[in-house]
Amino acid sequence: MPTRAVYPDLADRSVFITGGGSGIGAALTRAFAAQGARVAFVDIAAAESRALVDAVAEETGRAPLFLPCDIRDIPALQAAVAAAGAAHGDVTVLLNNAANDERHSVETVTPAYYDDRMAINLRPMLFAAQAVLPMMRRRGGGSIVNFGSISWKLRNGGMPAYTMAKAAVHGLTRGLARDLGPDGIRVNTLLPGWVMTERQKALWLTPAAEAEMLAGQCLKIRIAPEQVADLALFLAADASGACTAQEFTVDAGWS
Repeated sequence: MPTRAVYPDLADRSVFITGGGSGIGAALTRAFAAQGARVAFVDIAAAESRALVDAVAEETGRAPLFLPCDIRDIPALQAAVAAAGAAHGDVTVLLNNAANDERHSVETVTPAYYDDRMAINLRPMLFAAQAVLPMMRRRGGGSIVNFGSISWKLRNGGMPAYTMAKAAVHGLTRGLARDLGPDGIRVNTLLPGWVMTERQKALWLTPAAEAEMLAGQCLKIRIAPEQVADLALFLAADASGACTAQEFTVDAGWS
């Protein structure tokens, strides 16, 4: 991977990441810790997350704070945000990354399954933003990055509740950007393409699927989680201080 840019203003900044224990989230945790940020993250994968904490502590000399949490439990998520603020100071960077792209057919969706997909892929973003809002206001500003997906832009089928939720993310971003802009809080959407996490490779990557991806992308590459983290660093840092209410895409030109 290329040498990552250094953003001095991220040093000692309090960062909160949802789903920070694996995949893209683990790359975010590593990247922000390497910048010297005070990172806290929630995840449901306890063993994987604790292993990440140990690895990041060895790599950077600074252990992130892992807070076990199922983000479907909003009071637990709110308590985790409060714990992160108590441990690291007011959160001024929120990365709403956690999601689950489980495949499903439109015929099989029940009201309960629909509610569960929204409870994972959309609802926590609003309530995490709500939880950090008093902290960011105290600090005079902050950056919220909501993670979307190019799946709905590509008209992907086979997961309608997921693509519905992800399409709604930018609506949330645009509304929050307007409401929170007077407080100096920026809100943007980061849209990853098909990022080659271990989960994606294990569950969905086939020769035919990869051929379709490469045919669609302008750049004939496999996107790594670290390349998504690079854009997240920029959106969190003062370097993007005039950027809000926008979509930023890392998809090698597919969408």
